Amino acid sequence: MKRLLDIMRRLRAPGGCPWDQEQTHETLRPYLLEESAEAVEAIETGHPEAIAEELGDVLLQVAFHAVIAEEEGSFTYHDVEQGIVDKLVRRHPHVFGEVEVAGAEEVVRNWQRIKAEEKSGSDPVPSVPRGLPALLRAFEYTKRLDWALVDEELDASLRDLVSDPALVGRFLLAAVQIARSHNLNPEMALRDAVNDRLAEGGY
Repeated sequence: MKRLLDIMRRLRAPGGCPWDQEQTHETLRPYLLEESAEAVEAIETGHPEAIAEELGDVLLQVAFHAVIAEEEGSFTYHDVEQGIVDKLVRRHPHVFGEVEVAGAEEVVRNWQRIKAEEKSGSDPVPSVPRGLPALLRAFEYTKRLDWALVDEELDASLRDLVSDPALVGRFLLAAVQIARSHNLNPEMALRDAVNDRLAEGGY
């Protein structure tokens, strides 16, 4: 890991790679999502070499973000590593503490309880992970919080879509094409729209 971090520091330093130097936490968001999805796909194929390669790409994203944060003085790779170590110990009291469990189901219940205590007050619907793909996250929030469309005119124009899955799919595809034509990432645009709605008190 030290070698990987040193390479990223070199790429970000003067005389390094212009593209790497321009990246921020925000600009790297699509790549983190993409690399994670490719790792999942590799696992589904069952090919060890592909899994190792794609997990390496995910690890690269971790190193990239850690070096950017290091430059900003906000956190370091050590903080990332220490944070997950502490979390694993905290959420496995049956291994590192005195708690006794009857099986895996009780382990999961304890994990969820501890997680809820840790996240208490940080999210109006803690059970909707922020890391979900934007479309799935938006679906979960609109379902659980019963969001209505803010734009009544848009609401009326889309009402006929709900009874036809094919039309809904074509509409979503058209939205993606519109975003692409304006050089926008639709995943990030929807992600930001959900976050804005929550920030406005949309729950």
